[in-house]
Amino acid sequence: MNEFVISELKNNIAEITFGTPKSNSLPGVILEKLAQTILDEGAKVEVKAILIKSEGTKAFCAGASFDELLEIEELEKSTKFFGGFAKVLNAMRNCGKIVVVRVQGKTTGGGVGIACGADYCFAVKDAALALTEINLGIGPFVIGPYVERKIGKSQFSAMAIDADFRSAEWAEQHNIYHSVSETIEEMDSELEKFLETLASRSSDALALIKKVSWEGTDHFNELMPARIHMSASLILEDSAKKNIGAIKERLRAK
Repeated sequence: MNEFVISELKNNIAEITFGTPKSNSLPGVILEKLAQTILDEGAKVEVKAILIKSEGTKAFCAGASFDELLEIEELEKSTKFFGGFAKVLNAMRNCGKIVVVRVQGKTTGGGVGIACGADYCFAVKDAALALTEINLGIGPFVIGPYVERKIGKSQFSAMAIDADFRSAEWAEQHNIYHSVSETIEEMDSELEKFLETLASRSSDALALIKKVSWEGTDHFNELMPARIHMSASLILEDSAKKNIGAIKERLRAK
């Protein structure tokens, strides 16, 4: 499987699918393309909602691409990379259309950010999630405001500190997931019915619901430069490179 972002319009729903070979982790080029695709689809009058999903039946998204993180050696390049996550989340927030996210498996780091950036999120019972950035020597700074909006600052801090996986049931109880199914097939059946209903709704009403639900988040724009710099500078440290290398070796040994 190659790296890709594709979009298809189905019954007034823009279905955006991304995929990369390593657990749908996100390199910079995919982040940029995903953000632009969300904005492009959101600008179309005929689109009533956007569905974001990833390739395959295993991990939804493993967050930042380890390969790319290891290659980053300059602050400018690092800033651009982490800014890519900000662009994706900002596009989800500002595209003007309801954004639905489909989580078919475990998700970590930036993938949790995408789930939290959703207006409505479907998942399976095996879709545990974790903020694992501390294992690399950084933190979930860029996605932080979006995660905090869903679960609160205290729970966000706990997730960032312990880096442990939380169950899909926990995620549903804490407002990240809105529908949890036993299997992918059951989830997709529920998702199909939900999207059919959305497609029949008033475009103006959906747009206003989107606007109201994100009220009070304009300050996210002001937070981002400092948040991006936090991760961008930390990932340049030798300790972070060693941490990433060690994790890659463990994954390779499995």
